[in-house]
Amino acid sequence: MTPPDGTQHGHIAEANGINIYYESHGHGDPLILLHAGSLTGDMWQPYLAGFAERYRVITPDMPGHGRSGNPTGAMSYRQLANDIVAFIQALDLREPIIAGYSDGGQVALEIGMRHPTLPKSIAMGGVYFKYSDAQRAFVRDALGDETSPEVDTARPARNHPDWAAWLDQIYGPDSWKPLLVRLKAMWTTPLNYTAKDFAEVVAPTLVLIGDRDELVPVEEAAEMYRQLSNAELAVVPDADHGAFFSAKVATFQSLILDFLQRRSAS
Repeated sequence: MTPPDGTQHGHIAEANGINIYYESHGHGDPLILLHAGSLTGDMWQPYLAGFAERYRVITPDMPGHGRSGNPTGAMSYRQLANDIVAFIQALDLREPIIAGYSDGGQVALEIGMRHPTLPKSIAMGGVYFKYSDAQRAFVRDALGDETSPEVDTARPARNHPDWAAWLDQIYGPDSWKPLLVRLKAMWTTPLNYTAKDFAEVVAPTLVLIGDRDELVPVEEAAEMYRQLSNAELAVVPDADHGAFFSAKVATFQSLILDFLQRRSAS
């Protein structure tokens, strides 16, 4: 996609032996935006203008997604976090703010746990820490039997046509199917986070959740928020998991900007 100013901002950085595609917009403190699983940094286009007024906004395609490589083909939240940390180091960024949604939020959480001194602050939305009935139901509905490594490739188009159309646009028809196999394995692997893992997160952290999120119950987001020592919880009304990309962009962005500006001032 072409950004609002009509210019191209694409670059490649090598990190952990992977060519990672990213775009950069605006000036100021670095703000890394991590996209949802199967999508790309272009997911953030509706947010660019608002964020780029105050920050240098960097939107990578995470390894294995979009225009970035992934030589091993394997995928886990911890490995994606390590690759993004290497990407941040390759760009020589100091204390970046890291924001992510859905899988991007999971990666932001992993960075907070495994690299606690790296981020200046973290904003993460639609993030879970248990492999719950809601998560199982989504995998079953979107990809097929959650106990099988196989993907029923007819399900995305049948049950989630908007998502399937987005995948066709990003990767081309049928080219996204190998990615879904890797994502299914990642999505069905228990996270097994402990109290010690949450105690490692010392950066100011905003936990965002829609009150109707069908993947992450509000109660689970609240439970995770209570396990973080330096966190805030924001519940967006009348918002399901997909509202972040569409109906509630202004609300989510306002909450993130308010959090970042208050935390920067303090």
